[in-house]
Amino acid sequence: MECIFCAIIEGKIPSAKVYEDDHVFAFMDIAPANPGHLLIIPKQHYRNIFDMPADIGSKIMKAAVPLANAIQDALNPDGLNLFQSNEPAAFQTVFHFHLHLIPRWEEDPLRLPWNPSEGDIQEIKEIADKIQQAL
Repeated sequence: MECIFCAIIEGKIPSAKVYEDDHVFAFMDIAPANPGHLLIIPKQHYRNIFDMPADIGSKIMKAAVPLANAIQDALNPDGLNLFQSNEPAAFQTVFHFHLHLIPRWEEDPLRLPWNPSEGDIQEIKEIADKIQQAL
């Protein structure tokens, strides 16, 4: 089955495009979490962040900053979430890397299922060491 986001980039599926350059494509989410919810994707297909070169990630974030500011200017939200999922365990449902920009208002009904709590500092340091060694 063809990737839906690749089909959008190729113009086979219509979209409400907001931004495009040589490497990045941004368009409105058709199932928005809130008004103004958009997606930024690489034009080349990468399954997720584990598959994507760092320079493409940089180009996506370079596009995210002015797009976030445009959302702020156009819609005046109280905040903005950047959200990105990798693999089914993290709720990825479309397997083409995509970064969500979701405008937020204090009274909107959107809730993220995460209640941060203080972690074990020793365990945190051990995990940090493992990640540093993997770099």
